[in-house]
Amino acid sequence: MDYGHELQFGVFASPDASRVHETLELAQLADVLGLDLFTVQDHPYNARHLDTPTLLTAVAARTSSIRVAANVANLPLRHPVGIAKQVATLDVISGGRAELGLGTGAFWDAIVAAGGERRSPKEAVDALVEAIRVIRGAWGQDPDHPGARSVTVEGEHYSVRGLRAGPVPVHPVEIWLGAYKPRMLRLTGRLADGWLPSQGYAEPDALPALNAVIDEAAVAAGRGPQAVRRMYNVSGRFGTGGGFLRGTAEVWTEQLAELSLKAGVSTYILSTDDPDVLRRFAGEVAPAVRELVDTERARRAGDGSRRMPSGAPVTAPVTADRRPLEVRPSPGSPRLGSQTPWREDDRPVAAKPDDATYTAAEQAVPQHLLDVHDHLRGELAQLRDVVGQVRRGALSTGAARSVLNTMAMRQNNWTLGAYCETYCRLVTGHHTLEDHSIFVHLRRADPDLGPVIDRLEQEHHVIADVLEQVDEALVGLVGTDGYGHAGEGALDEIERALDLLTDTLLSHLAYEERELLHPLARHGFG
Repeated sequence: MDYGHELQFGVFASPDASRVHETLELAQLADVLGLDLFTVQDHPYNARHLDTPTLLTAVAARTSSIRVAANVANLPLRHPVGIAKQVATLDVISGGRAELGLGTGAFWDAIVAAGGERRSPKEAVDALVEAIRVIRGAWGQDPDHPGARSVTVEGEHYSVRGLRAGPVPVHPVEIWLGAYKPRMLRLTGRLADGWLPSQGYAEPDALPALNAVIDEAAVAAGRGPQAVRRMYNVSGRFGTGGGFLRGTAEVWTEQLAELSLKAGVSTYILSTDDPDVLRRFAGEVAPAVRELVDTERARRAGDGSRRMPSGAPVTAPVTADRRPLEVRPSPGSPRLGSQTPWREDDRPVAAKPDDATYTAAEQAVPQHLLDVHDHLRGELAQLRDVVGQVRRGALSTGAARSVLNTMAMRQNNWTLGAYCETYCRLVTGHHTLEDHSIFVHLRRADPDLGPVIDRLEQEHHVIADVLEQVDEALVGLVGTDGYGHAGEGALDEIERALDLLTDTLLSHLAYEERELLHPLARHGFG
């Protein structure tokens, strides 16, 4: 079952004290790569581990957009009032980027050795229920007493009497539960915002049955299954081989997309400390999974009113209101350079129906293409802004030779490099999906589109060459020290390559929209 949640991707990093600098750099990389979540485990009794709340605070201070969370907080050694205060504080200082993964506890001998209470399975779940009431009450979010300024919970494990609520988080902090047994699953359906199992304890094939327990409890609580986001801690290896997440980026993409569409998983948190693995996950896998899932959702929306559950077409006429195509192509943008690698006046043009009308579901398909293109355009504008920031930094410290200025420039160059690399992979992944799937379908559905699709595929190859130029310019930038003539020359080359990419890509996207919006509304994505 697909619950329709927006897809998210994150990293599950090690809090090992011996590699704190690598962990902080990994968090910065995850932030630059556009991942959604940075998480670490919480085992306060482990002598090799840093304190999780302190580490997450340091990560939040070094990043700007990624959300942070314990995966999951060790309740027996973290009093719920302390958890509430820590998470709310982190949410305030990070501008709304804190979430809370919460668990009943494990490794009871170690917990007792650290001064915690040994609990039976029933006691551990009872304590978790009480803790959630305390935490939400301390945040001013108790559903039974909305707006209450004080918290009173008389429990067997936690009792607070008249605790003043606050500070209040700046956004609705989500509580995710790691759950596997029936009672914990039912509790997740009743109270949690997210379900956060790990691959090692719940294999992919087991997820649908576990989901069903959560769904039943959510419905009984009057919430509905969609109230609980389905998350998954995963691990894998790029290369060759069989099994789940063992193979190429394409294999990872297909497996995760299938899991989203059939088991409802919408958040994937990869266990890795390897920056190269993280780059591939964020740059190759995540955008491709998003696009495959969005494409299939759009196809289902387009087919839903006309197909039986078995997939057989319905012969009855469509009764939904039909309207002329309301999706409009982008108007294009002014040229930044004097030349492009192709002529625009010899592009093939397909016939446009003047009187065609479409249902809302059919119009959603070309709208999705436009949304993807708008995302590419927005990311390109942000990339150009990052280049401008780096250039301004280079000019302001170009003559300075201090260690601090040198480190700052190298950090700026590294950040720009990661951003460039991610954007190039994003564009390549989108074009690969079109070439191998969408264009193949449109050729079969409408042979008259052949010349247009031929031209679009040719332009994909040209854009790939331009992306190579961006990559080469990037190598030249990262190889400099960030100041002096070499640094300025490398930035000039980056800007030249980005101007060419901007002109070619924006021209290509506008042409594709002009020619394919109507065909996509008629035939869907395939």
